[in-house]
Amino acid sequence: MTLNPENFSHIADEYVLGLLNEADVAEVENEIDSNAALATAVAEARERFLPLDTSVYPAAVSPTLWRDIEARLPQQKATEAPSIASVSPRIPMAANNNAGYGWRRTAISAIAASLVLAVGLVWSVTRSVEPLVVAVLLNESGDIQAVIEDFGNDTASIRLLADFDVPADKTMQVWTLPSRQMGPMSLGLLEKAHSAKLSGSTLPEPRDAQLYEITMEQAGGSPTGRPTGPILAKGFARLAR
Repeated sequence: MTLNPENFSHIADEYVLGLLNEADVAEVENEIDSNAALATAVAEARERFLPLDTSVYPAAVSPTLWRDIEARLPQQKATEAPSIASVSPRIPMAANNNAGYGWRRTAISAIAASLVLAVGLVWSVTRSVEPLVVAVLLNESGDIQAVIEDFGNDTASIRLLADFDVPADKTMQVWTLPSRQMGPMSLGLLEKAHSAKLSGSTLPEPRDAQLYEITMEQAGGSPTGRPTGPILAKGFARLAR
Protein backbone atom coordinates (compact mmCIF):
# COMPACT_ATOMS: atom_id res chain seq x y z
CA MET A 1 0.00 0.00 0.00
CA THR A 2 1.18 3.52 -0.84
CA LEU A 3 0.18 6.04 1.81
CA ASN A 4 -0.14 9.02 -0.50
CA PRO A 5 -1.79 12.09 1.09
CA GLU A 6 -4.00 12.35 -1.98
CA ASN A 7 -5.46 8.92 -1.12
CA PHE A 8 -5.85 9.44 2.63
CA SER A 9 -9.63 9.87 2.42
CA HIS A 10 -10.06 6.66 0.41
CA ILE A 11 -7.64 4.73 2.63
CA ALA A 12 -9.38 6.00 5.78
CA ASP A 13 -12.77 4.88 4.44
CA GLU A 14 -11.50 1.36 3.72
CA TYR A 15 -9.77 1.21 7.10
CA VAL A 16 -12.88 2.23 9.05
CA LEU A 17 -15.10 -0.15 7.06
CA GLY A 18 -12.68 -3.05 7.67
CA LEU A 19 -11.86 -3.61 4.00
CA LEU A 20 -8.06 -3.61 4.34
CA ASN A 21 -5.99 -6.75 4.81
CA GLU A 22 -3.99 -7.27 8.01
CA ALA A 23 -0.74 -5.94 6.58
CA ASP A 24 -2.37 -2.73 5.34
CA VAL A 25 -4.23 -2.27 8.65
CA ALA A 26 -0.93 -2.50 10.54
CA GLU A 27 0.67 0.00 8.16
CA VAL A 28 -2.18 2.49 8.58
CA GLU A 29 -2.19 2.16 12.37
CA ASN A 30 1.57 2.70 12.57
CA GLU A 31 1.30 5.76 10.32
CA ILE A 32 -1.59 7.28 12.31
CA ASP A 33 0.68 7.78 15.31
CA SER A 34 2.96 10.19 13.45
CA ASN A 35 0.79 11.49 10.63
CA ALA A 36 -1.79 14.03 11.78
CA ALA A 37 -3.34 14.27 8.30
CA LEU A 38 -4.06 10.55 8.16
CA ALA A 39 -5.34 10.53 11.75
CA THR A 40 -7.73 13.35 10.85
CA ALA A 41 -8.91 11.47 7.75
CA VAL A 42 -9.66 8.38 9.85
CA ALA A 43 -11.54 10.44 12.43
CA GLU A 44 -13.61 12.08 9.69
CA ALA A 45 -14.32 8.68 8.12
CA ARG A 46 -15.58 7.35 11.44
CA GLU A 47 -18.00 10.25 11.72
CA ARG A 48 -19.20 9.80 8.13
CA PHE A 49 -20.02 6.18 8.80
CA LEU A 50 -21.62 6.76 12.20
CA PRO A 51 -25.11 6.04 10.73
CA LEU A 52 -23.96 2.44 10.21
CA ASP A 53 -23.71 2.14 14.00
CA THR A 54 -26.55 4.40 15.06
CA SER A 55 -29.22 3.35 12.56
CA VAL A 56 -29.25 -0.31 13.59
CA TYR A 57 -30.66 -1.27 16.96
CA PRO A 58 -30.73 -4.63 18.72
CA ALA A 59 -33.90 -6.55 17.88
CA ALA A 60 -35.78 -9.03 20.03
CA VAL A 61 -35.41 -12.62 18.82
CA SER A 62 -38.61 -14.61 18.33
CA PRO A 63 -38.89 -17.48 20.86
CA THR A 64 -39.72 -19.82 17.97
CA LEU A 65 -36.56 -18.98 16.02
CA TRP A 66 -34.32 -21.65 17.53
CA ARG A 67 -37.08 -24.29 17.26
CA ASP A 68 -37.42 -23.47 13.56
CA ILE A 69 -33.66 -23.81 13.08
CA GLU A 70 -33.56 -27.15 14.92
CA ALA A 71 -36.48 -28.40 12.82
CA ARG A 72 -34.45 -27.80 9.65
CA LEU A 73 -31.39 -29.68 10.90
CA PRO A 74 -30.95 -33.26 9.64
CA GLN A 75 -32.30 -35.99 11.88
CA GLN A 76 -29.64 -37.85 13.88
CA LYS A 77 -29.63 -41.56 14.65
CA ALA A 78 -30.40 -42.40 18.25
CA THR A 79 -27.32 -43.37 20.25
CA GLU A 80 -26.61 -44.41 23.81
CA ALA A 81 -26.51 -41.57 26.28
CA PRO A 82 -22.89 -40.41 26.64
CA SER A 83 -21.18 -40.02 29.98
CA ILE A 84 -20.62 -36.55 31.41
CA ALA A 85 -16.91 -36.81 30.66
CA SER A 86 -17.58 -37.51 26.99
CA VAL A 87 -20.20 -34.84 26.38
CA SER A 88 -19.12 -32.42 23.66
CA PRO A 89 -20.46 -28.84 23.63
CA ARG A 90 -20.97 -29.13 19.86
CA ILE A 91 -24.41 -29.86 18.47
CA PRO A 92 -25.04 -32.17 15.47
CA MET A 93 -24.76 -30.25 12.22
CA ALA A 94 -25.00 -30.83 8.54
CA ALA A 95 -21.84 -31.09 6.43
CA ASN A 96 -22.47 -27.50 5.42
CA ASN A 97 -22.60 -26.25 9.03
CA ASN A 98 -21.88 -22.54 8.54
CA ALA A 99 -25.45 -21.43 9.16
CA GLY A 100 -26.05 -23.69 12.15
CA TYR A 101 -22.82 -22.74 13.87
CA GLY A 102 -23.29 -19.05 13.19
CA TRP A 103 -26.81 -19.03 14.61
CA ARG A 104 -25.72 -21.03 17.64
CA ARG A 105 -22.77 -18.68 18.30
CA THR A 106 -25.03 -15.65 17.95
CA ALA A 107 -27.60 -17.13 20.31
CA ILE A 108 -24.98 -18.00 22.93
CA SER A 109 -23.42 -14.53 22.69
CA ALA A 110 -26.82 -12.88 23.12
CA ILE A 111 -27.64 -15.02 26.16
CA ALA A 112 -24.23 -14.35 27.70
CA ALA A 113 -24.59 -10.62 27.13
CA SER A 114 -28.02 -10.69 28.77
CA LEU A 115 -26.64 -12.52 31.80
CA VAL A 116 -23.77 -10.07 32.20
CA LEU A 117 -26.17 -7.17 31.88
CA ALA A 118 -28.47 -8.70 34.49
CA VAL A 119 -25.58 -9.25 36.90
CA GLY A 120 -24.45 -5.67 36.38
CA LEU A 121 -27.91 -4.34 37.12
CA VAL A 122 -28.29 -6.45 40.27
CA TRP A 123 -24.90 -5.23 41.51
CA SER A 124 -25.91 -1.65 40.77
CA VAL A 125 -29.14 -1.90 42.77
CA THR A 126 -27.16 -2.73 45.91
CA ARG A 127 -25.31 0.59 45.80
CA SER A 128 -26.49 3.99 46.90
CA VAL A 129 -25.71 5.59 43.54
CA GLU A 130 -27.18 3.80 40.55
CA PRO A 131 -26.12 4.17 36.91
CA LEU A 132 -28.52 5.71 34.44
CA VAL A 133 -27.56 3.27 31.69
CA VAL A 134 -25.55 0.05 31.38
CA ALA A 135 -23.84 -1.08 28.16
CA VAL A 136 -22.37 -4.50 27.35
CA LEU A 137 -19.51 -4.15 24.85
CA LEU A 138 -18.74 -6.96 22.38
CA ASN A 139 -15.92 -7.54 19.92
CA GLU A 140 -16.35 -8.47 16.25
CA SER A 141 -16.77 -12.14 17.19
CA GLY A 142 -19.62 -11.37 19.59
CA ASP A 143 -17.53 -12.06 22.71
CA ILE A 144 -18.20 -9.92 25.77
CA GLN A 145 -15.28 -7.61 26.47
CA ALA A 146 -16.51 -5.01 28.96
CA VAL A 147 -19.46 -3.49 30.80
CA ILE A 148 -19.91 0.28 31.10
CA GLU A 149 -22.08 2.00 33.69
CA ASP A 150 -22.81 5.66 32.97
CA PHE A 151 -24.00 7.74 35.90
CA GLY A 152 -24.61 10.88 33.86
CA ASN A 153 -22.77 14.20 33.54
CA ASP A 154 -19.06 13.26 33.32
CA THR A 155 -18.98 10.13 35.49
CA ALA A 156 -18.88 6.52 34.31
CA SER A 157 -17.16 3.27 35.17
CA ILE A 158 -15.95 0.39 33.03
CA ARG A 159 -15.30 -3.23 33.95
CA LEU A 160 -13.05 -5.14 31.58
CA LEU A 161 -14.12 -8.77 31.20
CA ALA A 162 -11.33 -9.83 28.83
CA ASP A 163 -7.57 -9.46 28.58
CA PHE A 164 -6.21 -6.86 26.16
CA ASP A 165 -2.68 -6.74 24.77
CA VAL A 166 -1.77 -3.05 24.79
CA PRO A 167 1.68 -2.11 23.38
CA ALA A 168 3.81 0.31 25.40
CA ASP A 169 3.20 3.12 22.91
CA LYS A 170 -0.59 2.61 22.85
CA THR A 171 -3.53 3.16 25.18
CA MET A 172 -7.19 2.17 25.32
CA GLN A 173 -9.70 5.00 25.07
CA VAL A 174 -13.42 4.86 25.88
CA TRP A 175 -15.98 6.77 23.80
CA THR A 176 -19.68 7.42 23.66
CA LEU A 177 -21.99 8.98 21.10
CA PRO A 178 -24.47 11.32 22.82
CA SER A 179 -25.82 12.44 19.43
CA ARG A 180 -24.81 12.58 15.79
CA GLN A 181 -24.54 16.33 16.06
CA MET A 182 -22.00 16.15 18.90
CA GLY A 183 -20.16 13.19 17.42
CA PRO A 184 -18.13 10.71 19.50
CA MET A 185 -16.93 12.06 22.86
CA SER A 186 -14.15 10.65 25.02
CA LEU A 187 -14.98 9.27 28.46
CA GLY A 188 -11.31 8.81 29.30
CA LEU A 189 -8.26 6.56 28.96
CA LEU A 190 -7.72 3.14 30.50
CA GLU A 191 -4.31 2.97 32.10
CA LYS A 192 -2.68 -0.47 31.86
CA ALA A 193 -5.90 -1.98 30.47
CA HIS A 194 -7.58 -2.14 33.87
CA SER A 195 -11.17 -1.55 34.95
CA ALA A 196 -11.57 2.05 36.07
CA LYS A 197 -13.77 4.99 36.95
CA LEU A 198 -13.95 7.46 34.08
CA SER A 199 -14.28 11.22 34.16
CA GLY A 200 -14.42 12.88 30.77
CA SER A 201 -16.24 15.83 29.25
CA THR A 202 -19.51 17.09 30.68
CA LEU A 203 -22.10 15.40 28.49
CA PRO A 204 -25.89 15.25 28.17
CA GLU A 205 -27.70 12.67 30.27
CA PRO A 206 -27.13 9.24 28.70
CA ARG A 207 -30.08 7.68 26.91
CA ASP A 208 -31.35 4.26 25.91
CA ALA A 209 -29.52 2.71 22.91
CA GLN A 210 -26.61 5.17 23.20
CA LEU A 211 -23.46 3.83 21.56
CA TYR A 212 -20.30 3.14 23.60
CA GLU A 213 -16.99 1.79 22.32
CA ILE A 214 -13.32 1.21 23.14
CA THR A 215 -10.56 1.96 20.65
CA MET A 216 -6.80 1.49 20.65
CA GLU A 217 -5.12 4.89 20.39
CA GLN A 218 -1.59 6.19 20.60
CA ALA A 219 -0.16 6.92 24.04
CA GLY A 220 -1.86 9.95 25.53
CA GLY A 221 -5.07 9.38 23.61
CA SER A 222 -6.41 10.27 20.17
CA PRO A 223 -4.57 13.26 18.68
CA THR A 224 -7.77 14.52 17.03
CA GLY A 225 -10.25 14.23 19.88
CA ARG A 226 -12.12 11.66 17.81
CA PRO A 227 -11.59 7.85 17.53
CA THR A 228 -8.77 7.06 15.11
CA GLY A 229 -7.52 3.61 16.13
CA PRO A 230 -9.14 0.20 15.68
CA ILE A 231 -12.35 -0.54 17.59
CA LEU A 232 -11.78 -3.18 20.27
CA ALA A 233 -15.37 -3.46 21.47
CA LYS A 234 -18.67 -1.62 21.23
CA GLY A 235 -22.28 -1.89 22.32
CA PHE A 236 -25.55 -0.07 22.91
CA ALA A 237 -26.70 1.07 26.33
CA ARG A 238 -29.86 0.05 28.13
CA LEU A 239 -31.65 2.10 30.77
CA ALA A 240 -31.06 0.75 34.27
CA ARG A 241 -34.34 -0.41 35.79
